[in-house]
Amino acid sequence: MPIIKILPHPEYCPQGTEITATPGTSICEALLENHIAIEHACDMSCACTTCHVVVREGFASLNELDENEEDLLDRAWGLEPNSRLSCQAFVAQKDLVVEIPKYSINHAKENH
Repeated sequence: MPIIKILPHPEYCPQGTEITATPGTSICEALLENHIAIEHACDMSCACTTCHVVVREGFASLNELDENEEDLLDRAWGLEPNSRLSCQAFVAQKDLVVEIPKYSINHAKENH
């Protein structure tokens, strides 16, 4: 199974970690299944940007962005060329290195 290396984030994963993910699982689902409580205010329906991540390695192995995700990413804090909404980025066979940005545009945290 592919390994997702999560870079340190002061709130969600202070020390950083490595998790495994089943191919076909979204990055968001993989994080949540491994107790990394990334924000996902729209319940992974591709309607917000709270689950925005930057894929530092393995970006090309992910499924292609669709137009809706591209439009939403334009509003994400800290947008980079290798940004994805983790609820829409599905793990393939390659290992990934993922960074969760320090901030999101969510004004109120949800109790997920």
